[in-house]
Amino acid sequence: MNNLVNLEDLNIFLQVAKRASFSAVAEELGMSAAFVSKRIRALEENLGVRLLHRTTRRVAVSEEGERVYQWGQQIFETLQRMGDELSAGQREPTGELRVASSLGLGRRFVAPALSELAVRYPQLDIRLDVHDRLVDLIAEGVDLDIRVGNVIAPHLIAKPLARNRRVLCASPHYLERKGKPRTLADLAGHDCLVIKERDHPFGLWHLRGPEGEETVRVRGTLSSNHGEVAHQWCLDGRGILLRSWWDVHDSIATGQLVQVLENYQQDADIWAVYTSRLDGSAKVRVAVEFLRQYFAERYQLPD
Repeated sequence: MNNLVNLEDLNIFLQVAKRASFSAVAEELGMSAAFVSKRIRALEENLGVRLLHRTTRRVAVSEEGERVYQWGQQIFETLQRMGDELSAGQREPTGELRVASSLGLGRRFVAPALSELAVRYPQLDIRLDVHDRLVDLIAEGVDLDIRVGNVIAPHLIAKPLARNRRVLCASPHYLERKGKPRTLADLAGHDCLVIKERDHPFGLWHLRGPEGEETVRVRGTLSSNHGEVAHQWCLDGRGILLRSWWDVHDSIATGQLVQVLENYQQDADIWAVYTSRLDGSAKVRVAVEFLRQYFAERYQLPD
C-alpha cells in the first residue's frame, strides 16, 4: 500500500460519499461517471480498503469508507484554514467564493452585487447558487449565504446587511372584488397567495401587530415555492400576498399593489450568514463588507 494519498482522488470520494451518486458528482466536477469510478477504485487500491458498496441502484459508504470520510474532511478543513489564513494577509483575496441565496433575492440583489464584486476583486472565482430551501453551509461547501429572516441557527455567524419586513398587499382589482380586510381574522375569508420558500411555514403567517405576535392560518387556490410567481399572481388580482418590502415596494409605490392591514408585519431582515470568523477568510470578509455597502446604498426600509 502506498500511504501517500492522492488529494484529488480523496476529494472525489468525499463528494461521492456526500451525494451517494457517481453521476451527480461527475456532473458537478465536469467529469464522466466512469472517470469518477476509476478514481475511487484507484483510491481504494492505494489505501487497501473497500470504500463504497456499489449496486445498480445506489452507492453506500463502507465502514472503512466512513473512517476515511472523517479523516478526509479533517484534511480538507485544515487545508482550507491554511489557505484562508494565508489569503487573509494578502491584499487581493483569491480563490473560489461560493455564495447561496433565495430565488428572488438572489436574482434582484445578490447577483448584480456579485457582478460588481467580481470587477473589484478579479482574483476571486465567484459562484452563486439560488435555492428555494435553506442550505447546509458546511455539508454543501458554501462560504456565504445571503438570506431573509431573523431565525438563524446558533452554530452559524450572521451579520445584518439591511433591515427588512414582510407586509400584506393586494391589487386594487382584487380589493374591489373582495373588499379590504379590516382585521387579521378577515384573512380567513380571502384568497391568500401561499408561498413555500426556504424557511416560510406553509399556510401559517406569523405577524407582529398591535397586540404582539399573532398567527393566522391562510389558504387560497394558488400557491408556489417561488416568491416572484406569487408576486405576479398578486399583481394579476388573484389574492393577498405576504412578501418582503424589498420585493413589493416598487409595485406599492406605483399603485399596482396596495398595502393592507398596515399595522401587521413580519420582521425579516437580510443577513450574511457564514460559518467562521471573518478575520480568517479574506474572500468572505471582503464579500460581506462589499454587500453591506451595496445594500446600504440601494435599499432603505421606511420607518
